[in-house]
Amino acid sequence: MFTLQCFTGGIAQTNGWLLTVNDVHILVDAPEGVAAWLEPKGLKIGALVLTHQHFDHVLGAAEIAEKHGCPVLAWNPFSRDLTLERLYGAVTGSPFHVKAFEVSEVLEGKSTASFGGMEWTLFHIPGHSPDSVCFYQPELGLVLGGDVLFESGVGRTDFPGGSWEMLLTGIERDLLPLPDQTRVLPGHGGETTIGRERMMNPFLNQG
Repeated sequence: MFTLQCFTGGIAQTNGWLLTVNDVHILVDAPEGVAAWLEPKGLKIGALVLTHQHFDHVLGAAEIAEKHGCPVLAWNPFSRDLTLERLYGAVTGSPFHVKAFEVSEVLEGKSTASFGGMEWTLFHIPGHSPDSVCFYQPELGLVLGGDVLFESGVGRTDFPGGSWEMLLTGIERDLLPLPDQTRVLPGHGGETTIGRERMMNPFLNQG
């Protein structure tokens, strides 16, 4: 059994994807407002999976972990350098704070992770953020892509630790070889497929 719902919220219109796999509810990223969106559904999150720790993807993470008592999986332990809250606060001129949360399963150095009763392949693709990780499940034909790959776009690389070369190299190495029909659930905008982006993404077809 597999179902999929999407919540979009916060200043950057960030996606939080709710997957139900084998009767386990998995939340992918935790944008601001996602806890309130989940509340009337009356379900219990079995795992919170973070594609990276930029503030717009984790503002609701502490609240989800506290309310649902679920494990939090991320490439690195919680880090205020990764959340970019200091940079954002300096740019906007107003204080900005992400409530700290504990990453119960640090994925750095691993090639697979298990949640929802399934094993997921991990692709560490820095460039947008040093901790960006994509999760691939071949049986579901699904990539949890975060801000690595979008419909007709890729993640921006002008943040601290960003690298255009690393981002494109990682996409070409890890994502583009996947089957055409593989669905990509991005951190912003609508879902797409590997086949579409391989053929039509202007950032991946420059020569």
